[in-house]
Amino acid sequence: METMTGSPVKLTAGAIEEVKRLMSEPGFDSNSYLRVGVKGGGCSGLSYVLGFDAKEADDEVYEIEGIPVVMKSAHGIYLFGMQVDFQDGLNARGFVFNNPNASSTCGCGSSFAV
Repeated sequence: METMTGSPVKLTAGAIEEVKRLMSEPGFDSNSYLRVGVKGGGCSGLSYVLGFDAKEADDEVYEIEGIPVVMKSAHGIYLFGMQVDFQDGLNARGFVFNNPNASSTCGCGSSFAV
């Protein structure tokens, strides 16, 4: 499958830095892709998926700042225009999802409804 140039999801500089840090850890499988997606569940109906995974036959492949990213094409309607950030503060540490398609979110920030 050919790599697409325009990704439907954006990573902030903080997210890019953290993902690249994780990719440089000893034992990281260099054949892994960063998977961005959704799954059913969570307190608002859908939850975000963000993690390293193998590419599957029905994945779309993108590259963001040298990071190989995979996403199911069916997830694009939920994620198009979403921005993933990484917060590293005293009160919050972790990835944050800013999704313009979400009609509502829950307090944890990892679950949403459309």
